[in-house]
Amino acid sequence: MTHGSLFSGIGGFDLAAEWIGWTNVFHCEINEFCSKHLKNKFPNAISYENICTTDFTVHRGSVDIISGGFPCQPFSSSGHRQGTDDSRYLWPEMLRAIREVRPRWVVGENVYGLVSWNDGLVLDTVCNDLENEGYKILPVILPAASTGAEHKRERIWFVAHSNSKRLEGYKRKDWTLKTSKAYPQITKLSNHGEDQDIRKDYGIPIRLDGISFSKWARESMRGYGNAIVPQVAFNIFKVIETMENQL
Repeated sequence: MTHGSLFSGIGGFDLAAEWIGWTNVFHCEINEFCSKHLKNKFPNAISYENICTTDFTVHRGSVDIISGGFPCQPFSSSGHRQGTDDSRYLWPEMLRAIREVRPRWVVGENVYGLVSWNDGLVLDTVCNDLENEGYKILPVILPAASTGAEHKRERIWFVAHSNSKRLEGYKRKDWTLKTSKAYPQITKLSNHGEDQDIRKDYGIPIRLDGISFSKWARESMRGYGNAIVPQVAFNIFKVIETMENQL
């Protein structure tokens, strides 16, 4: 399968796609450090920077799945929660990219705060927008701990398929991720001062950067903090590939 990522960060979705054997066609990230990192680690993929000025129609019909964690700051409990009034609210741009590419699958991710912001207004908007584009969508809350991580890190994930008829007959349990550990009652990540601990807890291999000088090391840590946990994306991708093979 072919994969393109939006709001790619340090490449959590791209790494998961690589693990499963998919082809990373493109990534899109405006942050300078993350963009340099993506170009270095995924050199065969096309690199875009600003989603707002990128025309994705060149990929129409040639990319099977688009993933993206559109910026979470407007909804995060650690911020001002300005929601759709925040200039970083970029779901409409992700929707435009989906319209231009028309992938069979869409996988999105955001903070748990998206569920409660303004009585779930944006959650409903995302679901309605995708349904209006002909997708059948399943939103689900998944924590990093579900894949054995040592912190909870709950996130809302959106899994959508472009042809609902092909999914008829599948029960909800087919979307359940099978993990090696039962859901543990673990407190949030805190007081982890060493880079080694944070890399491990966020599921990103240390070899993904190997940065030693201070400026980019700080950017690296910021990248980890904003990253998805690729093991969660990998499990979702495994379910998608299984369904593709069966269908």
